[in-house]
This record gives sequence, structure tokens and C-alpha cells, in this order.
Amino acid sequence: MPTEQPPPAGRRGRARRRLAPRAARTRIIGWVLLLVLLALAIVTLVTWRLLVRATDERMDVALQAEVGEFRRIIEGDVDPRTGQPFAGVADVLQTMITYNLARPNEEFLGYVDGEYRFQSRIEAPVLLSEDAAFTALVGSVEDTTWGRYASAAGEVRYLAVPVTLDGDPSRGVAVVAYFADQERQAADDTATLMLGVGAVTLLLAAAGAWVVAGRVLAPVRAVAATAQGITETDLSGRIPVADRPHDELTDLAAAVNAMLDRVEGGVAAQRRFLDDAGHELRTPITIVRGHLEVLDPADPDDVRQTVALVDDELERMNRMVSELLLLARAEQPQFVRPQPVDVAELTAEVFGKVRRLGDRDWRLDDVARADLLLDPQRLTQAVVALADNAVRHTGPGGRVVLGSRLTGGQLLVRVQDDGPGIPESDQTRVFERFARGSSGARRGDGAGLGLSIVQAIAAAHGGRVELRSRPGEGATFTLVLPARPAPPPARDATEVAATEGGAR
Repeated sequence: MPTEQPPPAGRRGRARRRLAPRAARTRIIGWVLLLVLLALAIVTLVTWRLLVRATDERMDVALQAEVGEFRRIIEGDVDPRTGQPFAGVADVLQTMITYNLARPNEEFLGYVDGEYRFQSRIEAPVLLSEDAAFTALVGSVEDTTWGRYASAAGEVRYLAVPVTLDGDPSRGVAVVAYFADQERQAADDTATLMLGVGAVTLLLAAAGAWVVAGRVLAPVRAVAATAQGITETDLSGRIPVADRPHDELTDLAAAVNAMLDRVEGGVAAQRRFLDDAGHELRTPITIVRGHLEVLDPADPDDVRQTVALVDDELERMNRMVSELLLLARAEQPQFVRPQPVDVAELTAEVFGKVRRLGDRDWRLDDVARADLLLDPQRLTQAVVALADNAVRHTGPGGRVVLGSRLTGGQLLVRVQDDGPGIPESDQTRVFERFARGSSGARRGDGAGLGLSIVQAIAAAHGGRVELRSRPGEGATFTLVLPARPAPPPARDATEVAATEGGAR
């Protein structure tokens, strides 16, 4: 018997992704409907109980009022119909029932010596006069009695009052009875109406919850769709957040977009590293392999020349790999480590280092005097690279100027030379990795990465590199960095104590 094969893992994952938003939407609707249902149930129950209690209180008040009427008739000792004293207990009961009009669901009954004799003329759900159990319960009471009775028409609330008359040995009982279930019918009808309205409200709430859940989950679906659209070759997908109000889901979408930006940047840096390394290392490897293939081991001069060439190419490869790794690290958060730096002191220190790069007319121009937050090692590395670039494109005795100054909340560090200059068409390309100018000369060190490293250092500080040059008039590279003031140095405990002691 063939067995059913499970779907592939990828297909199952896609199915789960398709079902997840709908399942979340269903759960949201379920919880909303549950809360609405509980609220409607509580409101309906409380309203119904309040209406029932009000009805019961009204029946109790009516029973007390009827008892008061009965007592006034009994205490009057005169038959209102004839103006004569009552002839007996039966006349008293008949007068009570006749002169008191029964309300709907209310019934008056009269009993003499435990037997039914009179009842009010009103249509009732059942005839209590024919109920032997009720007659036995109230027909012979000796004290005023309140009670409830389960009749064929439901609960009956009653009040039985004994009636006696001087000169008549008979014992009578006047009963006022309310059919409580019928009296409460209005409350039941109200509760039923509320349940009906609640059912309609529940349907409307379900529809509203479906729409609201769809809008709430829209960013989640956008996140899922964007994640599904991300591939190894296309990392450009982003979640649209411009037309959404600012809320937690918008923050989630923005965070995912930021994460995708970092992922795309990391992948792009990795690809650039691989492309650059593969492209630029292929040439020295080919050179080394070609010379080794034609090497004549028996010729000492050929061996010596080949070894020197291989060593030179390996040194160039080592420098190229180091600089590529440096550029890769430049995109990491910890590439620069800012610390308080005396800019004037750092400028003078760097000037002393670059003067040894070549026999040039080195000049130190303006010096910024400020304490700023900078990475002194990276800034030194960038200025040295610019100075080395100037040396490569000037001859012996050529002028190279280094200076720094503060302006408009920015620190400007410039390196100027009087070399051949850079054509305008090449000025944007000289900062690219392994870029060559139109003349074929590299603007940077031998690997073509020097100016790329300078630009990466400036960008890591939150700044940029500006270039001003004309052919035949030299070039000026300027590091434009934000001038972040360094915090004042904290005084140690000894200095604080000494200051406080002097103040005292």
C-alpha cells in the first residue's frame, strides 16, 4: 500500500508563512469576540437582575399597600355598601375583594374556615381557588403571612391576612397574590431584546475586528513579504513606512529596514572585498606563476632576478590584502575610537612624521587650537596617506602644505601640493578602489587604495573628504570632520581635596 509522502520542507515553510497572518488575524478576532461576548453577557445579566429586583420590590410594596386597605376596611366595622355593621366574616371578605381592584397579574382571594369563598374578577394564568395545595397553605393562617408558592403558572408571591369579627365565630383569611413570573415578563423581554441586539453587535464587532486586525497586521504582512522577497542576489527590498502613523508597528518596520540596511551593507562590503581581492590579486599571481614557469634553475642570475621579482610581488599582495581588510573593518561600528585630542599637538606631531616621507618643501600652515573628540590613530593614518599621495605626485623640492583650522563647527585638516593636479573628470573617481586617472596614473598609493582608506576614515568620523584641483595647479585634499568638543577632564580626589582645603 503506497504511503503518502510529506511535502518538502520548503513547501511546508511557505505554507506556514501563508497561513500565519490569517491565523493571527483569526486569533485576534476570536479574542475580540470573546471580550465583546463577555461584556454583553455581564451587561445583560446585571440589567436583567436589576429589573427583576425592581419588579419584586414593586410587588412587595403593592402587597403592603393592599394589606393597609384591608386593615382600614376591617377597622371601620361598617359595610360601605349598606352603611350597616358587617354581618359576618364573609361580608368583610366580600367587601375587601369588591372594593379593591386587582392589577394585572394580581389576584385577591377570600377563605372562610379554611375553604375558598371569594376571588377577584380578573383573568389569571391559573385559578388559585382551584389549587387545593394553595388553599391548604393559606386558608387557615392565624397570623399575617408572607410567602412564595410554586404554582402551575410559576412563582406566586402572596400575603395572607387573618380576618375575624366580634360576634362571628368563623375565621377568615384575605389573600393578595401576585403571579411573579408573569410580572417579571417585562424584564425577561428586555433581556431577550438585549441578547438579540448583542448578537447583532457581535456580528458587527466581528466585521470591525476583521478590518482592524487586517490594518494592524499590515506591517507584519509587509515584513513577511519583504523577508520572502530577500534573496542572495537582491537585498534591496524594504518595508514602506512613509504613509503609516508613528506607532510600535512602524518602529518594528523601521527596525527591520535598518537591519536590512546593515545586512545589505555587510554583504556589499563582502562582495566588494571578494571582487577587489579576486581582481587585483590575479595580476601578481599571474606574474609570479609566469616567471616561475620559465625559471631556469641552472642560471643563478635568472633565479636571483626571479626571487627578487616574486618577493616584490608578494610584498605588494600583502600590502593590498592588509588595506582591503582595513577597508572592510571601516564599515564596522568600532572602526574609530574617539577620545579627547589636542588638535594643535596632533597636527604638529603628524607634521613631524610626514616630513620624512620625501625631500619636499614641507610647510606647516594654520593650526587649530582646540580639544576635540577624535580617533588620533585613524586621523594620523588619513593625513599620512594624503601626505604620501602628495609626495608621489610632486618632485624633489616640491611644496607640500599641512594645516588645520576650525570653522562653522567643523574641523578642517588639509594637505596641499603643487603637483600636476587632477583633471575634473577624474576628481570623483580617485576615491574609488583601484581607480586610475585618464592618464593611467593612480591617485593613491601603489595599490590604489590610499584615498579610499582616507575617505572611509573621514566617513567613520561623520565627515567627508573634499578635493580642489586644476591641472597644473596642484591639488588640495581637505578632511572635513565634525568638531565635537571634548569634555573637561575630571579632577582627581587629591586635587579636589586641595581645592576645598584652600577654600576653607
